[in-house]
Amino acid sequence: MSQTVRPVRGVAMPASVRAVRRATPRPAQLALKSAVRRFGAATGSQRPLPDYLIIGAKKGGTSSLTNWLLQHPDNLRMFPSYQPLKSPHFFDIGFHEGVDWYRGHFPTARTRARHPGAIVGEASPYYMFHPAAAARARSVVPGAKVLAVLRNPVSRAYSNYWDRVSAGTETMPTFEAALEAEPARLADVDHERLRHDPSYYSLAHDQFTYLARGRYLEHLSTWLDTYPPEQVLVLRAEDMYADPAAEFARVQRFLGLRPCSAIDLRTYNERSKPPIDPRTRAWLAEYYRPHNAALSERLGRDLGWD
Repeated sequence: MSQTVRPVRGVAMPASVRAVRRATPRPAQLALKSAVRRFGAATGSQRPLPDYLIIGAKKGGTSSLTNWLLQHPDNLRMFPSYQPLKSPHFFDIGFHEGVDWYRGHFPTARTRARHPGAIVGEASPYYMFHPAAAARARSVVPGAKVLAVLRNPVSRAYSNYWDRVSAGTETMPTFEAALEAEPARLADVDHERLRHDPSYYSLAHDQFTYLARGRYLEHLSTWLDTYPPEQVLVLRAEDMYADPAAEFARVQRFLGLRPCSAIDLRTYNERSKPPIDPRTRAWLAEYYRPHNAALSERLGRDLGWD
């Protein structure tokens, strides 16, 4: 990959594209985005649905995997290609927009015909956690391949907190305070509406679920029960970071991509942060121990998270 390419919102874009975006006034950017989305939806019938979904977990490695795939010559970008998006967030937040709106985010059949064998996908780390996403996805893209990237839930939760602090959405002064506040923050979430009302959105459920998101089996089991096993690949972030070439080779085989070694397999979207309090780490490790054991049993493999 060119040294002029850096991550933007989790997806790397060329420096020339970033320069144009910086030089374009914000109102003009919004107007253009709105026009592009209307055009995409209007031509939705000409746009095939995606071949794969990366469903999470949040701060588990989805940005890295997405950027690796976007470097593959047989993996197309979403429409428009200059837009640095990982996902339209259709199956979690935007389902009320309709399938043509969703199709409008992907290349046309004509574009795909110019790239025989090419695939396209999207990645939302909220998909795995949202209670309605699996059923919605199955109703629209039953043939899609599903990839989940899981990370030691202790490290994932801590990274998630600092990511929200950096984004400006988290106001709790410490990670421990955010963990303590989580039950009260989630008390008003209407889980039935989340499941059945596509227009309902809960900021607390999306943004402040540090502890809950690490109970992976509760959320991943919905996808495992909804899609056949040959269409689901579960990866460990630790394996991706320890041996990225081997793990990306697994991904290429799973998606039916020809092997490509010319990929910059660096880590994306991981921010620096202070070390976690050892007492907090020990408490979280004990909290997640039975959940990790249940997940290991379901997957039939030792995940190695102490």
